[in-house]
Formats: sequence, structure tokens, C-alpha cells
Amino acid sequence: MTAEPTSAAALGIAACHTCGQLSTLPAGAGRLCCPRCGAQLHHRIPRSVSRSWALLITAVILYVPANLLPFMHITSLGRTQSDTILSGAAYLFAHGMWPLALIVFVASILVPILKILILAFLLISVQLRSRWRPADRTRLYRITERVGRWSMVDVYVVAVLVALVNLGSLVTIQAGVGTIFFAAVVVLTMFSAMALDSRLFWDQLPDDRQTT
Repeated sequence: MTAEPTSAAALGIAACHTCGQLSTLPAGAGRLCCPRCGAQLHHRIPRSVSRSWALLITAVILYVPANLLPFMHITSLGRTQSDTILSGAAYLFAHGMWPLALIVFVASILVPILKILILAFLLISVQLRSRWRPADRTRLYRITERVGRWSMVDVYVVAVLVALVNLGSLVTIQAGVGTIFFAAVVVLTMFSAMALDSRLFWDQLPDDRQTT
């Protein structure tokens, strides 16, 4: 006895990528729009993998200058010191502010690298049509999507310091060009995760094992 297909795609049902409304897409139907918001309906996000790869590769390229260029310039009594993300974390640790140094290291170095590696792994698994643990890959994708935005904490810290610390010739803090590159990396990895359709993890399973 053959099990009945349980996937939404097998039943001809598609979720709107804009508002989430479920709609039925008849076989062979042309362009159909969501009855709620009017967006075009698709079973899967069009060109999901290629768009996600393009954004991720751009983020990887920009991640190099984001770590090599100065992130912040501190001028104190006429003497200017420029720090990158890593040297800034080292400076905080050397001056006894290890909790803040740990936050900067995790949020601005560890999290972006892990997010890039995880997204690359998920994209490769989709392209290889892997059937390996789709539920675990979906959980990994959701965690990556939610945690990635916290990498912006360094940008927020610099923005606050630039706005508050301006004591003329005594102390002045200015944002470096590395801040722009780093903010771009965070935004691009967020868009890359949003472009990747997590339902692709399940498409290689037999119909009777699909649950999404």
C-alpha cells in the first residue's frame, strides 16, 4: 500500500512569501497571485540558491576589509589610535575589560564566521540534493537566521560612542571605514539567509516522508 503524500507541494498548496497565506496552485496554472496581498505565488522562492550564494560570496569578500581596516579612531590629547575589530577586543582584554572584550569577539568575529560557514554548508547540501537530516538542517538554519543580527552590536557601540564622546581636544571618537564594511557584511548575510528557502532541505525526501 502506497502512503499518501503529505507535503504541501505534492498537494498543490503554496504559501505566500510575503504574508504567509496558503493557496492552492492547480497543476499547469500560469501566473497566480495571493488573494490576500497580491504577491505572485510560488511553491519555492525563485532562484533561491543562486541569490543566496551571490549575497554570501559578496559578504565573504567584504569581510576581509572589514577586519583589516580601522574600525574606530580614538583621539586623546592630540594622539590618535586606530583599532580594528580584533585589536579593539585585544585592547579591552588587556585593560581588564574582559567581559566586554568577550562580547565583541563573539558578536563581531565568531558569529559572522560561523554564520558564513553554516550558510555555505546548507547551500552546498541543497545543491548536492542531500537527504541528510532535513529537520536538523532546518533548525540550524533558523538559529543562524535569528542569531546573525546580533553581530551589529559592534556597530551600535561605535555609533553611541561617536555620538556621546566628543570632548574637543581631550577625547574624540570617530568611526573608521571598517565599520561600513562590517555593517555591510552583517546585512548581506542576513539577506542571504532570508533568500535561502529552507523547504528545499525536504524536497529530496520521498513524498511519504515529507512533512512540510
